[in-house]
Amino acid sequence: MADHHEEEVLGKAYDSRLMRRMLKYLWPYKWYALTSLVLTIVSAPLSLAGPPLTKAAIDIFLAPDVNKPLTGFALFIKNAADRLGFGANAYQGIAFIAILFCIASILAFTVSYTQSVVMQKMGQYIMYDLRKEIFAKLQNLDVQYYDRNPVGRLMTRLTTDVDALNEMFTAGVIVIFGDLAMIGYIVIWMFQSNWQLALVSFSIVPLLVVLTTWFRLGARTSFRSVRTRIARINAFLQEHITGMPVVQLFNREEKAMRQFKEINQAHRKANIDTIFFYAVFYPAVEIVGALGIALIIWYGGGKVIQGVVTIGTLVAFIQLARSFYEPISDISEKYNILQAAMAASERIVKLLDEPVKIQSPATPVTQGRAAGRIEFRHVWFAYKNEDWILRDVSFTVEPGEKVAFVGHTGAGKTTITNLLLRFYEIQRGQIFLDDVDIHELDLQELRRNFSIVLQDVFLFSGNIADNIKLGTHTISAAQLQAASKEVHADPFIQRLTDGYQTEVRERGAGLSVGQKQLISFARALAHDPRVLILDEATSSIDTETELLIKDAVERLMEGRTSLVIAHRLSTIQSVDKIIVMHKGEIREQGTHQELLNERGLYWRLYQLQFYQDFKQEFAESVADD
Repeated sequence: MADHHEEEVLGKAYDSRLMRRMLKYLWPYKWYALTSLVLTIVSAPLSLAGPPLTKAAIDIFLAPDVNKPLTGFALFIKNAADRLGFGANAYQGIAFIAILFCIASILAFTVSYTQSVVMQKMGQYIMYDLRKEIFAKLQNLDVQYYDRNPVGRLMTRLTTDVDALNEMFTAGVIVIFGDLAMIGYIVIWMFQSNWQLALVSFSIVPLLVVLTTWFRLGARTSFRSVRTRIARINAFLQEHITGMPVVQLFNREEKAMRQFKEINQAHRKANIDTIFFYAVFYPAVEIVGALGIALIIWYGGGKVIQGVVTIGTLVAFIQLARSFYEPISDISEKYNILQAAMAASERIVKLLDEPVKIQSPATPVTQGRAAGRIEFRHVWFAYKNEDWILRDVSFTVEPGEKVAFVGHTGAGKTTITNLLLRFYEIQRGQIFLDDVDIHELDLQELRRNFSIVLQDVFLFSGNIADNIKLGTHTISAAQLQAASKEVHADPFIQRLTDGYQTEVRERGAGLSVGQKQLISFARALAHDPRVLILDEATSSIDTETELLIKDAVERLMEGRTSLVIAHRLSTIQSVDKIIVMHKGEIREQGTHQELLNERGLYWRLYQLQFYQDFKQEFAESVADD
């Protein structure tokens, strides 16, 4: 089970090819991205207006150095204050700079807010497109793909992995450009103000690089481990919540709890490993940053004493140093977001690139509504390698003929219908519908000719009418009700609170097995198929319900090619032909009486079942007495 549920860890964490592939989803919203990028770059100087304004306030009004003429930004502020009437005294000058600081903060907030809204909106559009494409892909994949991949893993593609990509687009790529813009702004300002003090400020960068590299490599491994564990949790929960009645029936609660405890513990450990790197990294960055500021105070303070550097410059450098170290550590964290997104994108791309093995031909044969003639010609099929489920199977079903398939479990009965509907592809031989190879027909046109009633009825969330029509708009309300009456589903539906508009809970919870089966019969009849498939359709129905629909099933099969798969031989005695399957081969064919007269495999099956039915009836009669 662990191998089946364990999320795969694919390839390398960063791949430029994958990045280009993911950026194609960004292209339709390039103007959102460009606007967000421009706003991010604009917000950098606005967010960092404090240190230059502090330097100007100190050097111009609080501690002016008469021996040093004002230059650059300080000179610009002094001239602006004089022109606007704020340069008369220090109080007015400080007030002017305070006003500028408030304006810069308001503008920074406005720009950051707008940028965040634009970026998040872009991310939502991208997630919408990506999830739509993934779901469309899932609908086109063959049934065998779902045999190999648990539902929880596929749910992780649509949820966790897509969220990781959204985080890359909204908090990764563009934010990194903002951090780079901030670093570039700080570097330029520092070197322009005092290049010696700037070199001292940047002397700790090698230490930061070592720290960020350690964090990036360690956290990446832990983060990817978290992703694999959460996918396994999703798969396990989906399976056990869906199968909860079986878990409780067979008292598997404790065993399931132990299994979930192991899976959950592995997820917790992976998260704790990730927390370790974060817990070490950020305090370490603070310590290294404090070391850098100490160097600035030591070197810059000496230069202030020597009269080489102004107090305002020293204070501004101390403020900017903190702002310089933060985006470096932030870039490292964003890099890990990119790494996680690359791992997620690799899994998504693997799904999107999964070849669609079963699809319509480029130029399909136009057949229209089929007459219903079916032919299997020397068909061989195996789910895996050459472990043959069907071996050289050949038979013909004429239009309107009712044919039953019987045999022990695993004989290949249901496989025949799966191949006829092209849920799986055969390895050898041919299958024909009205003398046309089914591989030459459009898939939708092929399947439109069939209705199937299974033993395990699947009902979707929605109302009963929707579950009967299944989105086929050509079925009118009158046709829907007529089909329901025909199979005796209408009486119980009318007794429900809202009739045909009654909401169906997940998988039909609240409806009995017999009621769900009746709905599936109404669904089959409403679609008016040319070929009807009944796969153990009455095995889960009580005797009273079976009697109700027995005559309806006969009318349902009238005039249609009908394929019936049943273990209960008493239900198929009236069919035109019975095909007996054994170990993937056809052993006998004929009517019920012909096969009994042969006293072969069918006769033995019939005798065995007759004996079992007799024992059951005898036991029930004794219990009643």
